[in-house]
Amino acid sequence: MSLTVYNSKTRQKEQFEPLQPGKVLMYVCGITPYDYSHIGHARCYVAFDVIYRYLMYAGFDVTYTRNYTDIDDKIIKRANERGVGAVELAAEFIEAYKKDMKALHVLPANHEPKVSETIKEIIEMVQTIVEREMAYVVDGDVYFRIDSMHDYGKLSGRNIEDLRSGARVEVDSRKENPLDFALWKSAKPGEPSWDSPWGQGRPGWHIECSAMSQKFLGDLFDIHGGGKDLLFPHHENEVAQSEACTGGKTHVRYWLHNGFVNIDNEKMSKSLDNFFTIREVLKLYHPETLRLFLLNTHYRGPINYSDSNLNEARKRLDYFYETLRKSLKTLDLTWEAVEGKAEGDFDKHFYSESPLRSRFVEALDDDFNAPKAMGEMSDLFSQLNQLADRGLGLEQDLNDRLLLDGLRYVKEFAQVFGVWLESPEAYLATPQGQSAENALTPDKIEALLVERREARAARNFQRADEIRKLLADNNIEIKDAPDGTTWKYAS
Repeated sequence: MSLTVYNSKTRQKEQFEPLQPGKVLMYVCGITPYDYSHIGHARCYVAFDVIYRYLMYAGFDVTYTRNYTDIDDKIIKRANERGVGAVELAAEFIEAYKKDMKALHVLPANHEPKVSETIKEIIEMVQTIVEREMAYVVDGDVYFRIDSMHDYGKLSGRNIEDLRSGARVEVDSRKENPLDFALWKSAKPGEPSWDSPWGQGRPGWHIECSAMSQKFLGDLFDIHGGGKDLLFPHHENEVAQSEACTGGKTHVRYWLHNGFVNIDNEKMSKSLDNFFTIREVLKLYHPETLRLFLLNTHYRGPINYSDSNLNEARKRLDYFYETLRKSLKTLDLTWEAVEGKAEGDFDKHFYSESPLRSRFVEALDDDFNAPKAMGEMSDLFSQLNQLADRGLGLEQDLNDRLLLDGLRYVKEFAQVFGVWLESPEAYLATPQGQSAENALTPDKIEALLVERREARAARNFQRADEIRKLLADNNIEIKDAPDGTTWKYAS
């Protein structure tokens, strides 16, 4: 099976055929940095990070561009409220975003341009559109002429007549059509501006992505991604602008859009007061827990954010890492010493009819179906658990050879999922919701068990119960037996 992707433009799955064999040109719309990034951003950029990682895993040479909209009405408003420059404010939140993405193991793109650094290219693109009479100038503002595009609406499936009849009465009567949108805005007091053929001003919202994608990827590229909320009008207007410059030629082969985030089954919205930033969530959960939670739903579908769903992801991740810890202990290895390429023994014994790697690839070749691929990983971890316990009745050398091969699979696929990238010791030493200095490390857990044993011997049952509760609250199960007390992270 070869890679198929769901193309939002054709509304169907298509076989993926890049423009150049072995190479992929990909653009994803980036953030508007006027505040801290929220879990909707996490959903988008983790989804496209897995796509980016899988394309590289599949052998493609990927050129990935993801922009920053550092000039925007919301940024200008927030900057004026704080008494700082718009670009300065945006730079602050770009750095915060980068820290969030690094925590979530989202790889940087090859190119990460900013609007403020692409003004020259934006002006040149607007000039071309004006020269082709597909845009017009009014008092220093430049508007795209919707009626110049006979097929406007083809990406989103919108009908231009329906849009026109449903449009609200525009305050700006200078427009030829209420749906015409700004390519360039004339300067206003308190706003950043640049020289242009139409006077001092700044770019409109949509033109930036057309200019940046053209600058770094050319007139035609393979994949354009973003959230479903950008399908209309942003991406629709990108199509109009870009094709105005290419003479009507298609500029994107495959459009990919990720689904929305709901909070307890309601759409995330500041007005509903159900809006969470990434950094707020990471105070309560390990970054890989949030990432694993996001991977549990196909990137195109809606995802329901709730404490119960995050807690389920946490338990699952704890189980994964505890399995890795136990497996490495059986082999007397460190995670760093495991090579990320399986040799095949594991397939031969556990997946004789359909080898694990083939099933993994088949899942992701089906429009990057991460939940299905993660299901294969659950089966793998179940086998690792049995091998780590040497409970399958195999000769020890064979058992441990299979165990090592299974660990190699985990490390190989970790590079696609962006999870299991830490050593089990590092992950398990920092229980979720705690800072590293307050974490219950294995040494601290053992010390607490000694204290509990001494408290019980002294008949201080209150303290013994307090320790059991402390451990339970940190997802640690203990088991008392005649020969001592053992502990493990709850699955």
